Amino acid sequence: MIGLRSVLGRRRGEQAGDPGEATYSDVRLYIRLLADARRYWPHIVVVFLLSLLSTPFTLLTPVPLKIVVDNVIGDEPIPGILDRFLPSFATSSETAILTCAVVGLVSLVALTQLRDLLIVMLKTYTGERLVLDFRARLFRHVQRLSFSYHDSKGTTDSLYRIQSDAPAIQTIAMDGIIPFITTGITIASMLFVIYRIDWQLVLIGLSVSPALYLLSRSYRPKLRQQSREVKKLDSRTWSVVQEALASMRVVKAFGREDLERDRFVERSSHKLRARVRLVLAESWFAVLLAMTTALGTAVALFIGARLVNSGSMTLGELLLVMSYLSQLYEPLKAISKKAGRLQLALASAERAYSVLDRQPEVSERPDALPLARARGDIEFRSVCFSYGNDQDVLRDISLTLPRGTRLGIAGTTGAGKTTLVSLLTRFYDPVSGEILLDGTDIRDYRLDDLRNQFAIVLQDAVLFSTTIAENIAYSRPNASFDEVVEAARAANAHDFICDLPEGYETLVGERGMRLSGGERQRIALARAFLKDAPVLILDEPTSSVDMKTEAAIIASMERLMEGRTTVMIAHRLSTLENCDVRIELEHGEIVSRFDVTALKRTTDMDARVDERQVAGSGISA
Repeated sequence: MIGLRSVLGRRRGEQAGDPGEATYSDVRLYIRLLADARRYWPHIVVVFLLSLLSTPFTLLTPVPLKIVVDNVIGDEPIPGILDRFLPSFATSSETAILTCAVVGLVSLVALTQLRDLLIVMLKTYTGERLVLDFRARLFRHVQRLSFSYHDSKGTTDSLYRIQSDAPAIQTIAMDGIIPFITTGITIASMLFVIYRIDWQLVLIGLSVSPALYLLSRSYRPKLRQQSREVKKLDSRTWSVVQEALASMRVVKAFGREDLERDRFVERSSHKLRARVRLVLAESWFAVLLAMTTALGTAVALFIGARLVNSGSMTLGELLLVMSYLSQLYEPLKAISKKAGRLQLALASAERAYSVLDRQPEVSERPDALPLARARGDIEFRSVCFSYGNDQDVLRDISLTLPRGTRLGIAGTTGAGKTTLVSLLTRFYDPVSGEILLDGTDIRDYRLDDLRNQFAIVLQDAVLFSTTIAENIAYSRPNASFDEVVEAARAANAHDFICDLPEGYETLVGERGMRLSGGERQRIALARAFLKDAPVLILDEPTSSVDMKTEAAIIASMERLMEGRTTVMIAHRLSTLENCDVRIELEHGEIVSRFDVTALKRTTDMDARVDERQVAGSGISA
């Protein structure tokens, strides 16, 4: 149990930090969200105009009740405005007036429902398009961020922001801004109508406004902070699920299903408590708002009843005013109930923009040079690198590789082999020194053009859950099927592909798990053949296959390396016998170097010197 607790504690500690999270004000978030939604402003405007119809509909809804009370049940005269607009037969009798009131009420309900239907359809379409565009933008940016960001945050955090935080743009743009504006217009209209009846009731209605403002101002920061905590803990909860499912073979092999379940429950419990605290804060906010508005309604009812008794107001007018006050306070109470949801959406938008505002550590210069196809001359000049700490991973690496050279890099795990080739492809930039390709610093090239010069085959071949043909064509999506087959033949993969029931249309499964390790590696080699890049990087491509498969892969690699500058990584120098230059790394430094080409040049030179000496001495060879 002590061991399990220490593992859990250590893994919790790895996730505890949350560096680099930016915070934004509500106004700034609203402005940015509206700017991002500018493509759909016409749709939003139509929704806004339809929402504005709620003002006249709301104002007219209690009118039929007033007419029935004052003009059918009571003996008050028909209001002048109705007498002017309605035909004479509609006001000729109490029955006619009652019929008009009933028909008017039903018509208002029908029009309101039709308006609501149009709003729902348009809001759904516009909202989904907003979310799709925002997710695509966020997904694109996350892919452009440097590996150091993904190393610190993990893939689940990025996935959660794309999937769960991006919909905040829909919630805020469609359900936050528009209702706020339409509610403000409706409230102003109601206050105007109430003012025309009795100005004292307007003052009563407005008297609760300062209290509502102060409550909102005091609770909003608290709700935002708790919303941030809920989103952060929810993301960490799902990281447990993603990690366990991605490592299912290891989990099952060690029988640790219960341990992973306990991790999930533990993280979920933290989120549950944070969610309860958020709901509790929302509920107290709603209670205080309800009590404040109830006090205002009670005072208005008291004064209104006194005015009716004194004859200054009719009973129908009192009912109309109370109905307006009820509808005046109802949007405020509804907004209070949505306050938590809105703050949760703002917290999500904050998290999304925190990523969008993060600049990649590896960036492209404004005046970057284009690069169609490199010759393949590579040079490392005093390159040093570290992962943000004091300890250097690479120190003073200097190498010169003419085009067509095969460089073999050996060394123990952690010696810096993979880091060296990661610098070459600009997954990271060196802390000091420079790397040249064809005599130009690689930081001067366009990033996409630079990476297009490399074909990479990794130790663990990465395949996507699609067909074999599409996996091979991933390096050149516009390649023809014949070119895909030719690349597979060159990689010794064509025969086993044809033996599969669906051939090149066979689905390889998630991460290619329906294929063996050797089959996945040969497809990766076929992908490299198809790309036909001038520089080839082989990161221990045969370390996880059997000897027979290794022989087939080595034969394919020999063909692939012909005419290309090649960087090959291995744990042992003995596996790099076909390389022209071999180096061994230890603690980030080159501890040994063997240049086969230089040795051959020296041997040839010595042989020519011996021949000249023999000829000069007159001795017959």
